[in-house]
Amino acid sequence: MRIPALAIFTALLPATAQAQPVQWQAQSYVERTVTDVNGNQRRIIKAADRLEPGDRLIFIVRYRNSGSQPVNHFALTNAVSRHVSIDPTVPGMEVSVDGGRSWGTIDRLNVPSGLGGTRPAMAEDVTHVRWLVRAPLRPGDMGQISYRATVR
Repeated sequence: MRIPALAIFTALLPATAQAQPVQWQAQSYVERTVTDVNGNQRRIIKAADRLEPGDRLIFIVRYRNSGSQPVNHFALTNAVSRHVSIDPTVPGMEVSVDGGRSWGTIDRLNVPSGLGGTRPAMAEDVTHVRWLVRAPLRPGDMGQISYRATVR
């Protein structure tokens, strides 16, 4: 089953940059292994138009303080498409499994088990990801965040 890339990428763009002068740009790539004319396998990274289940994705979010004052303590938050499973172990990334109401690392979150109890959260349960940028971002300063996902 082929999935239009737009269905995934729109859901993974940053929904919130909680500081007005912080501008961001998101880029998305697919990582594939191909066999060249000599029979050697190599990894390629390219912009994606159509995606297949199992495709490995790379998301890069670049941000910049376009204001005239330093910005302290802001968050970048992304909704996660139901078509992907993100790598929830990226250093500094917090995840939510309840639509962004609560946050933590994947190993500290639980979800309803369907049997009246709870079970440990898994990558497939993640609904949102966020990064808290605590270091001051001076006017003109830039930063970047990247993470990976797999198409379900």
